[in-house]
Amino acid sequence: MPEPERSSGRLRVLLITRNFPPMRGGMERLNRHMAIELANEFEVAVVGPRGARAFLPDAIGVHEVAPAPLWKFFGGALLRGVTAARRFRPDVVLAGSGLAAPFAWLAAKCVGARCIIYVHGLDLIAEHPIYRWCWRPFIRRADLCVANSANTAALARSIGVDSARITIVHPGVDLPAPDVGPNDFRTRFGLGECPLLLSVGRLIARKGLLEFVERALPAIAASVPDVCLVVLGDEEPDLLQGSSMGLGERIRQRAAAMGVSGNLKFIGAQDDATLSMAYRASDLHVFPVRDLPGDVEGFGMVAVEAAAHGLPTMAFAVGGVPDAVSEGISGHCVPAENYVEMARTVIDLLHDGSASPLRKTARGFAEQFEWQHFGQALRGSLRAFATASRGQE
Repeated sequence: MPEPERSSGRLRVLLITRNFPPMRGGMERLNRHMAIELANEFEVAVVGPRGARAFLPDAIGVHEVAPAPLWKFFGGALLRGVTAARRFRPDVVLAGSGLAAPFAWLAAKCVGARCIIYVHGLDLIAEHPIYRWCWRPFIRRADLCVANSANTAALARSIGVDSARITIVHPGVDLPAPDVGPNDFRTRFGLGECPLLLSVGRLIARKGLLEFVERALPAIAASVPDVCLVVLGDEEPDLLQGSSMGLGERIRQRAAAMGVSGNLKFIGAQDDATLSMAYRASDLHVFPVRDLPGDVEGFGMVAVEAAAHGLPTMAFAVGGVPDAVSEGISGHCVPAENYVEMARTVIDLLHDGSASPLRKTARGFAEQFEWQHFGQALRGSLRAFATASRGQE
């Protein structure tokens, strides 16, 4: 097929990723916004999971592949990536995570394009032997690594990526309108008027919910007896760290053993509208991420999402979380594993209630992460990179 006619000499970008709607999660939202924001200035095509077409404007070309099982995605991403590159003739092939790095690199090499990888943290340090031996070399060979946080940039350097080929662009967030309609979240889930702690995200070991329930929630409940920890999220297999199925039941068992079953409520995964209402209805977002060998929280988008709704976050200073929680502005970070300090600070914030100054300053912090700012930073990085690359040719 002949090369398509270029529109005003605009840069062409081919995005290859598995992390894309209709799959759910922070990385999936990020990749969707990445494609849309890049399309504001560049010509963009996407190789993504089946169903991706419905989440993108018509101007963006989409090539769908089966997302599961994983081997089928790998084969489809390689075939579709190379085919799309030959037809689209991109200047840049962008991997939406380290998982897509080999396919982006090979597609780029087929057409003489540059390879850029947006890295999230775990995709750099996952210790599965096949991933370590077969994926990391492609990440190191990338012409540019865009990291989601300062900590992720440090991890990229730790596996051999040249510092000169690393830049940082933080993920973005949707800023909800300040004035919204009625919020029936508490009524729908039978929560009454009790103080609400909110946990959002997949139930995986790194998120630290089991340890929080065991080592912090009893002290919090002793001081605030009617407190309720609402867990919004489901158990899902983790591609790089293995499955954590059954973790929810283990959390329930520990809650019963610690005498805090009545202070815990699981509501499963919810749609975006319900999640937004949950942020608004809650008193504090808790993010007790653990510092685990071979695992990492690359950024912590959920903390910025909470801040965008005026909800402060209580977190451990682990991985890229300090980039997502501004101390004393959008919440507080305490040293990893210090559950005593975490419980004490949560209690203080619950006693402050709506009078907490963090409720007023959190949204201001989140504004700097609005998706349009993410898009400007990402486009600027690609534009500067492309200009520098052309100057070297």
